[in-house]
Amino acid sequence: MIYNQTMDIKRVFDAYEIELSLVEAKLMELFKSDAPLIPLVGKYLLDSGGKRLRPLFLLSGARLAGYKGSDHIMLASIIELIHMASLLHDDVVDGAQIRRGRPAAHSIWGNQIVILVGDFLYSNALKVAVSFRSQRIMESLSEATTSMTEGEILQLQKTADIGITEDEYIRIISAKTGILISAACRIGALLGQMSRAEEDALARFGLKSGTAFQMADDILDYMAEESELGKRLGKDIGEGKITLPLIYLFKNATDVEKKEIKRIIEDFSESGLQRVLALFRQYRVLEESFKRAHSIVNEAKAELSIFPDSPERDAMLSIAEYAISRGK
Repeated sequence: MIYNQTMDIKRVFDAYEIELSLVEAKLMELFKSDAPLIPLVGKYLLDSGGKRLRPLFLLSGARLAGYKGSDHIMLASIIELIHMASLLHDDVVDGAQIRRGRPAAHSIWGNQIVILVGDFLYSNALKVAVSFRSQRIMESLSEATTSMTEGEILQLQKTADIGITEDEYIRIISAKTGILISAACRIGALLGQMSRAEEDALARFGLKSGTAFQMADDILDYMAEESELGKRLGKDIGEGKITLPLIYLFKNATDVEKKEIKRIIEDFSESGLQRVLALFRQYRVLEESFKRAHSIVNEAKAELSIFPDSPERDAMLSIAEYAISRGK
């Protein structure tokens, strides 16, 4: 189903259309290299699409902060470059064959090339960021990239671990997804020279919005077909990823069902997936999971109460709401 405020988010994207097109052009520049495979893989990634939500968070944060310069374009591009690098590495680690409805890059060029291209993107992003000569911006980006790697390792350690707690899961997705969106929002605030209280509020807004975004994505893994999300239904459980729906299911299931769920995770099959989906319906797990995502988005939106009403603030509220409403 379509998000009932689709026009709201469409207006937001329309309002930033020019800046987002400039971000796209900068991304092409950041893929330039004497090693021909780097721009080739880069073009493939850019042609794969993507909403550019992370750049949008930075651009809207900068506008909320009253920033009038042009540095936000390159910094938004750097944020997206870091995100793209993480996707390349994640797909190799997960063995994912599909990304946004197309073959994952490593299935075309191989793991070695794709890992090295990801390394190039990380290092090039930070190299360009240094040119802004801002210690605070570098701290934000460095913290984000470090946390993202830690989040991926934590997730690997919890593969097929049905004993993972909700708090542990939230810690993982906050590190993997929330922290980069938090950095994007903080950098927007830094560009506009906001007060430290405003900067921190915007960063918390980004962290919570990003966490809810990943939570919604994990829920949609059990709802959307490949044509809608660009990945197969139940991809996460097939990879042994224990996300919020499975955590809630295990909490509510009977002892017999818990043993059954463990067997399904250990020896995944299409019939096993269908059984899990039936249990989700029985225990209304997806509905409960969406309630949790909504509660985090509401916390995120509350962080913006420090700012007066304005079109810029409304835009950021719409972006946060859109993050969890794509499949509803």
